[in-house]
Amino acid sequence: MRPRVRDNGCVTHQEDARTLARPAAGPTTGPPPGPPAGPPRLDDQLCFALYAAQRAVTAAYRPLLDELGLTYPQYLVLLVLWERGEATVKELAEALRLDYGTVSPLLKRLEGAGLVRRERSERDERSVLVACTGRAEELKQRAARIPGALLTTTGLDGADVTRLREELRELAERAGRAAARPW
Repeated sequence: MRPRVRDNGCVTHQEDARTLARPAAGPTTGPPPGPPAGPPRLDDQLCFALYAAQRAVTAAYRPLLDELGLTYPQYLVLLVLWERGEATVKELAEALRLDYGTVSPLLKRLEGAGLVRRERSERDERSVLVACTGRAEELKQRAARIPGALLTTTGLDGADVTRLREELRELAERAGRAAARPW
């Protein structure tokens, strides 16, 4: 059965979720179970497990980000800018896997808070460059403790996080390819 990923990221069948998560080559741990009996169950859905985990992780970040006066999406924007120095709005949208219409209001709020500045590119008038202000650079030092604090609050260790992150990147890549296929 070919995997089918809906627009909301949900895999349509339990078997499809296994197909997306299974390594491309190598031995498996036994034959996959047959199709689920009866209607699909919420707890059997890969999309729901990812959704619940995402909400829980975001909630774990919230008190850490509250200390900085940031929301989780604002923190993600600043992470990109701290890493790159500056970026166009288009580059930010691509890095965050968001559409332009979602990124623009985030930038407006960050600019209003004095954390970023936006200006037209001299090379391309259609393009807007975004960069951190000195205030955002000061926050960078305080934000540096967030990854370690999150490990402490979740009880994960660095190896757990590295493994999980790589598995999720692989899943995102496979699901993205599956979503792009014509049915």
